[in-house]
Amino acid sequence: MTVTANYDAIAKCNKCGFCHVACPIFRATGHESGVARGRLALLRGIIEKRVDWNEELSEPLFSCLGCGACTTNCAGAVPTADLILNARSEFYEKVGKKPAHRLLFEHLLPYPKRLHLAARAAAVGKNSGASKFAKALGMLRIFGRDLPKAEGIVDKLPMKSFRGDVKPDTYPGQGDKLKIGYFVGCGVDVIQVKAGSASFEELKKVGKSVTVLSNCCCGLPPWSYGDIENTKKLALKNLKIFAEADVDVIITDCSSCASFLKEYKKVFHDDPEQLALIEKIRPKLRDIVEFLAEHNVQPNADGAAAESAADSDYYDPHAAKIDSEKGVVDSRKKIVATYHDPCHAVRGQGIKSESREVLKSIPGLEFKEMKESDWCCGGAGSYALTHYDLSMKVLDRKMRNLKATDADILVTSCPACMIQLTFGIKRHGLKTKVFHIAEIEELMKESEKV
Repeated sequence: MTVTANYDAIAKCNKCGFCHVACPIFRATGHESGVARGRLALLRGIIEKRVDWNEELSEPLFSCLGCGACTTNCAGAVPTADLILNARSEFYEKVGKKPAHRLLFEHLLPYPKRLHLAARAAAVGKNSGASKFAKALGMLRIFGRDLPKAEGIVDKLPMKSFRGDVKPDTYPGQGDKLKIGYFVGCGVDVIQVKAGSASFEELKKVGKSVTVLSNCCCGLPPWSYGDIENTKKLALKNLKIFAEADVDVIITDCSSCASFLKEYKKVFHDDPEQLALIEKIRPKLRDIVEFLAEHNVQPNADGAAAESAADSDYYDPHAAKIDSEKGVVDSRKKIVATYHDPCHAVRGQGIKSESREVLKSIPGLEFKEMKESDWCCGGAGSYALTHYDLSMKVLDRKMRNLKATDADILVTSCPACMIQLTFGIKRHGLKTKVFHIAEIEELMKESEKV
């Protein structure tokens, strides 16, 4: 669909400016070009032939986080994020794709084994210091204009993926009936490996069986960049796997993946055959936050405990450094936790109370709400690779709100958010640690032993 085809939706903007209040980018810059009203005016200019397609459109089109906050605050509910994504697609058709996008979207994300090899190579480079050498030579710029700056966001990378240890297969669980399919998100699979292990253990507590699926990327990264063709290729691979899996429900560990999987109908809006398949599969899809809230999963005292997130040798590449050998676990009776709502959870799926229910149900954990908990953290996938300074301004606002909670742990359900938030904690010298929501019960279970 071209930008012109969206004219009616774009014209619904009445220029009231309510989007200014909610937009993290506008609040960081104050520039009209960085808010929904300004972006929609640009799209209207393109339609009315007052603006030409050229490389200069890259900044206003791609500086949008896609968080959807503007639509939530819009009286007319103009879907600006969707309209911008559609414009990005036409931008690539008329201006061209970047080599780094072709490498990632066409040759890595559709093939988990290739992605694992690439991740391991990146881990070797990162952990050995070779990436710093590459940064010094300017070699990283081919992957994003700001990657030399963003290279320090991650300190270390795991040498083995989650599915490198837990192969795609069906595993017995402790439940009676439910057959669970586990969709492992790319971020958890190759970076937040501990979150994957924790999610797997939580699923086994409820399911009669847990099938670790051989899925590829959900397709959100190319979709976010307007690459519809490669999005469809990824989605078709996953739909085939879903259709063939003998499972009652499909759970994913990443709220961004969950949101996009549930919206596959957007990708195949003009394909009746795929839409019919999506309608059958859609009711099975669950964000792990929904799953934990629905089943009120509690720690199994008799079961074999996974390696504790609180142990001093716990390897979390995105956790802040803690002075205490016991990490967040100390002599206090309660551990204070707060929550960051990923954009794809709170606006993409309407998930908010569920995460609080999970945390408040855990003995020994004191929940404290964070101001603007549903504001974007500035992660937005790979946003920092191309807009590092803007990403940091958005992140700094989030860190000021986090600091006010004096929380020991910051919980979320998106691996990209985990990376961004932990870097913010390091950047601001805070002692809070970041955990995936699936890790919290095991953390609290270990705290009882201290």
